[in-house]
This record gives sequence, structure tokens and C-alpha cells, in this order.
Amino acid sequence: MDWKIIGISALANAALTVVLSFIYLPLLLLGPLIGGFLSSYFSKGFEDYAKMDKVDGAVVGAISGIIGGVLISLISVLGFGAISQIMELIYSQIAGIPGGLVLSGYIIFQIAVIFSLVLGLIGGVVGVVAKGNKG
Repeated sequence: MDWKIIGISALANAALTVVLSFIYLPLLLLGPLIGGFLSSYFSKGFEDYAKMDKVDGAVVGAISGIIGGVLISLISVLGFGAISQIMELIYSQIAGIPGGLVLSGYIIFQIAVIFSLVLGLIGGVVGVVAKGNKG
């Protein structure tokens, strides 16, 4: 696996998601898709062979999505972006529970990682298809 490409794609995922959520919240879907696409499109190969198929693209895109999701959730929990408003809404609903702020941060973390994982996986498959490798 090409960890440099995956890391750069995860950073692109997080940066695009945060910036696009400021512009228009539904555009944040593009961040993980583009991150997964970049990770599989620019990856040289996977495992012991040079050719990537759709499954390999999905794996590389999912790994990029997981890393990007962790970065997105860290940025969100620190109070940047539109997602922090959702976190405040969750916290206001569970304010009577001890540790409610930690629980709302955990909920945002889980949602961001799963969201980014799935979209990164889809972007990884699209990247392999766009690259032209059959599989």
C-alpha cells in the first residue's frame, strides 16, 4: 500500500469536508468521495501485484476514509465547522445525562468515521474505474 497517497488523500478528505461544509453543508459529501478517489487513482499497486481492481480500490478508499473521518471528527469536536452545531444540538438533548458532552462528542466521532468510510470506499471504486483497470 502507498501510505503517502493514503495520508494525503485523507488530509484532502478532511480539508475539503470542513471547507465545503462552511460553503454549503450538503457539499461535505464531496470531501470523502474525492479523498477515496484520489487514494485509489494515484495508488501504484496493492498487495504483491501492480494492477488494482475494484476491491483493492475499495480497500484503499476505505482506509483513506477512516483516517479522514478521524481527522474530520477531531476538527468538529474542537469546535470548527458546521458539525459543531449538530454536536451542540445533541448535547442539548442529553444535557441531563452525566458526561453528556463526552457522549455527544463520541456520537459525532462515530458518525463522521462511518460516513467518511462509506463515501471513501465508493470514491475508491470510482477511482479505479476512472483509472481504467478492469476488475
